[in-house]
Amino acid sequence: MAKTALPASLGDVARSLVFYVAFYSFTVGLLLALAVVLAVAPRGVFAMVQAWTGTHRWLVRHVLRIHVEVEGTQATGPVLYAIRHESFFEAIDLPQVFHRPCIFAKMELMRIPVWGRAGWAYGLIGVEREAGAKTLRSMLTHARARLAEGRPLAIFPEGTRVPSDARYPLQSGFAGLYKLLSLPVVPVAVHSGALYHRRWKRRGTIRYVIGEPIPAGLPREEIEARVLDAIAPRN
Repeated sequence: MAKTALPASLGDVARSLVFYVAFYSFTVGLLLALAVVLAVAPRGVFAMVQAWTGTHRWLVRHVLRIHVEVEGTQATGPVLYAIRHESFFEAIDLPQVFHRPCIFAKMELMRIPVWGRAGWAYGLIGVEREAGAKTLRSMLTHARARLAEGRPLAIFPEGTRVPSDARYPLQSGFAGLYKLLSLPVVPVAVHSGALYHRRWKRRGTIRYVIGEPIPAGLPREEIEARVLDAIAPRN
């Protein structure tokens, strides 16, 4: 039986309003600056992404009063992180946890003016929902180029934001990428939805739990089951 969420307190509402005004005002200003940086010094995107995600993390901690903790050890060498996706929190915050992660992102996001160009410059990898062979080859080319730079890959294998109390099946594209890239997978649980994925955000602690690496070359049923067991809540 699903739990009924308690109503937001006046403190939750006040903190959330301050957070929204501060974060989105900063985001608009950063996008205006990005338009200039992309034209004259594209590599400056890395510093600007760190500034954006760092400001978000600071506001989460000091305005929303949400603590962020990381448990487990990051992998060394080429790896594909498979990350639970419950809210926008982890989509924004990943560069605060991993060094310049290359995230597989919906192609719709990559078509947003300025933001999309910045995403390409940073090294995001666009994913078409109904990818044909040509699109898949392009994704693999980009992924291998980023791996050659020593950067980790990161994917949200559920393919969309999912309820915080649900085990959601993984999208078939995850197993396909796992097979074609021939990389170990590191599952990462991030149960952020109960605090962050709501209009009025709640105080508390969000934890990243980095699991043990899962080797390359496993059958689809096994890799999906092991990743799901590691990142999803148990019923």
